[in-house]
Amino acid sequence: MILAGDIGGTNTRLGLFESGGQRMRALATMSYPSLEYDSLDAIVRQFAAAHPQRVDRACLAIAGPVKDGKVATTNLAWTVDAARLATQLGLRSVELINDLEAIGHGLQQLGPDDVATLSPGAADARGNRAIIAAGTGLGEAGCYFDGRAHRPFACEGGHADFAPRNETEVELLHFLLRKFERVSYERVLSGSGLFELYQFLHQSGRGEEDPALTETLYQQAHPAPIVRAALERRSQRCELALELFISIYGAEAGNLGLKLMARGGIYVGGGIAPRIIERLRGSAFLDALRAKGRMRALLESMPVHVILNSDVGLAGAAHYAAAAAPFS
Repeated sequence: MILAGDIGGTNTRLGLFESGGQRMRALATMSYPSLEYDSLDAIVRQFAAAHPQRVDRACLAIAGPVKDGKVATTNLAWTVDAARLATQLGLRSVELINDLEAIGHGLQQLGPDDVATLSPGAADARGNRAIIAAGTGLGEAGCYFDGRAHRPFACEGGHADFAPRNETEVELLHFLLRKFERVSYERVLSGSGLFELYQFLHQSGRGEEDPALTETLYQQAHPAPIVRAALERRSQRCELALELFISIYGAEAGNLGLKLMARGGIYVGGGIAPRIIERLRGSAFLDALRAKGRMRALLESMPVHVILNSDVGLAGAAHYAAAAAPFS
């Protein structure tokens, strides 16, 4: 029996899995609002009480850099300690891996209905993969192709410096620098980042808006109402915010594709992409992804997929735990 976890800034999801050939079979899964708990240990205790089955192995995928079996989570006030969790679960060890690395392990678990293809790329597309996922934060990772299999690896590319591409984005950078010491891509490409984009457009006088709606959105200070208003075409400013978000998202996905030479595909995960999939199918995302000058043809050859299955990281963590050793 395998305990797998996908720990994010908004939700923590735990599940019990068993191996079913190449695919992991979920026996039970539960989701917990991360901010309502003071530690991951408390969530694991609650899950174990609800599901007292004996666990043989465990792997938890966490949003943040893993070092020496410990993680100080980026968007939560938690320190996760693998040794402490192993003692709690009565195991010799607990594996901790980055959440985007877990998605890399979970890609092989996906079926045709679990992804939406924005661009098929070249007919002979084969090679490294890039993974980018905007949600509570911005995660990035890669999968090195060794000629036989893909080997996922973690990185913290979402915290690289935001690079504006035009005058509007330069103005956005100056707006954000008045609020933050430095501006990373995560400051823009995340749930809170989308709200920052809305505030930037409001304060710079871009887009028409019902003042009552603006007041409501500021009171809620949450991206979901902005996305809803944009998709329902109830707010020009919300639409502009979403369009700007999509364009910057595409640009950074293309940056990652270049850095990793992702001939095997660029995979867009996270909680935001499936909600705006129809807008991602438009031209803005792919145009920004491919607008790399002399490298345009290379980007056009890379397949681009949106991951629709929210359990991909959980399944990937289970897959990692199922292996006797990484990549065995």
